[in-house]
Amino acid sequence: MADSIAVDKDKIIAEYKTHEGDTGSPEVQVALLTARIAHLTDHLRIHRKDFHTRRGLIQMTNKRRKLLNYLRNTDLERYKTIIQRLGLRR
Repeated sequence: MADSIAVDKDKIIAEYKTHEGDTGSPEVQVALLTARIAHLTDHLRIHRKDFHTRRGLIQMTNKRRKLLNYLRNTDLERYKTIIQRLGLRR
């Protein structure tokens, strides 16, 4: 299972990087968090009482929100682009 997550991670980084060797830009971080959030959301649909995972999910959504707020305040065009590409509402 860890291998499939690593492959997805590499694919996500390749898709959202802004320059060669980019792994830490806000776009990449938001895309990775969105993938992990989607995975945990599916997990929580099956395991409704897994409150430890729910706490981690809430932390991830808060971190993603902070990154998106930073991006919105610094570069509105990049913010709009990432929101549209990931299909996030707001």
